[in-house]
Amino acid sequence: MELHFQLILAFLLFSECFVETKKIRGLSMSYRRLYRERKSFLCMDGSRLIPFSQVNDDYCDCADGSDEPGTAACHNGRFYCMNLGFRPHYIPSSRVNDGICDCCDGSDEFASRIQCSNKCRMLGQKERQELEERMKAVNEGLHLKKQLIEEGALIWQEKQTQLSQLQKVAEDLKIKVEDYRKRKLRAEAEKEHLEKAIKPDNNSVGDQSQWLGVVPHDSRSKVDKDKSSVIRGKEQEEKTEIQQGQNDPVRTPPHENPDKLPPVIRAAQGAVDSAVAELQKVEEAYDTVQMEIRELKEKLAIDYGPEREFVFLLSRCVQMAVSEYTYTLCPFSQVTQKNNVGSEVMLGKWDGWLGPADSPYRQMKYDEGEACWQGPKRSTVVSLVCGTETDLRSVKEPSKCLYTMELQTPAACSLNTQRRSIHNEL
Repeated sequence: MELHFQLILAFLLFSECFVETKKIRGLSMSYRRLYRERKSFLCMDGSRLIPFSQVNDDYCDCADGSDEPGTAACHNGRFYCMNLGFRPHYIPSSRVNDGICDCCDGSDEFASRIQCSNKCRMLGQKERQELEERMKAVNEGLHLKKQLIEEGALIWQEKQTQLSQLQKVAEDLKIKVEDYRKRKLRAEAEKEHLEKAIKPDNNSVGDQSQWLGVVPHDSRSKVDKDKSSVIRGKEQEEKTEIQQGQNDPVRTPPHENPDKLPPVIRAAQGAVDSAVAELQKVEEAYDTVQMEIRELKEKLAIDYGPEREFVFLLSRCVQMAVSEYTYTLCPFSQVTQKNNVGSEVMLGKWDGWLGPADSPYRQMKYDEGEACWQGPKRSTVVSLVCGTETDLRSVKEPSKCLYTMELQTPAACSLNTQRRSIHNEL
């Protein structure tokens, strides 16, 4: 019996409290316990004790405005919109009874000349639909992200295989470079030996025939064909010189003309030229492969996310037209701006991730772009957001030479994205 009486008493006290505090307009549930009707009311900042009858009497007694939660009397007061069925929120007290409906339930215009309809249920339903659509998009993005992770694993493996193949090619080319260098040195040495042996005053056919044996192997067949013609030519030259020498008092050495070099020398020079050309070709191929290896190693050294979900962006560039400019973002490479006449400006090169410690992959930094006129070098910050497509959503220049972009991509979706969406709506 005693327990039954206590329960009835508690219910009556609660009901009384509820009825009393219900009269306090503009008050949130969390503060109602401080506004239970008594003989006096203590300002929340503790500065003053006033009669409870002065609460919401349209006169500001407390310096913090806590005595007038439901009127516009205090300049620093706040009015609480209950907004059942939608999101509750505070508005400045100055907006109470100002002729504009700020609360969706119309509670802020209780003594106004206008009648505010209650739109909270309609707004709540619309917001819930939008939230469901966003959650659906996030879930779809997470599904696509899983595919991108699988695609990224394949791309990563391909890059690793490509690197191994290039390194093997580089090793083979290095051996070839050494081999062709040796061939070039041999050809040059053999040519030099012939040049020393063949001089303008050496007209002996017998001596010349000995030099044919040291012609480079690659040119020996050509020299053999020219051997008999060289000997016949020398004999004819000797006869002519003897006949002319009988009338000339002084002989001057003939001027050396490359076109009139002996065939053996021309053949030796051809062997040198061929060796030089082959060496140059192999060296160029080796340098090209080495450059490809360096570029590939740089790409493999980039952080593409904990599951390499951003690897697929390596082969993609996204564009967005804003006014007379076209902006192009090539992730992990560069950002450019091109005007209508085709002039292109570098807005930054890949510099790394810029996101906070708890979400490092939410922002990219592109630095060291072209310098502005009388200003700093251009730079770009790219914010990544969850989406079912990979494209640019916005491009802005909030300050001189500093650009911001928003890139949506499934790779940016996460369970935290779901939680943030729900939290923001609640």
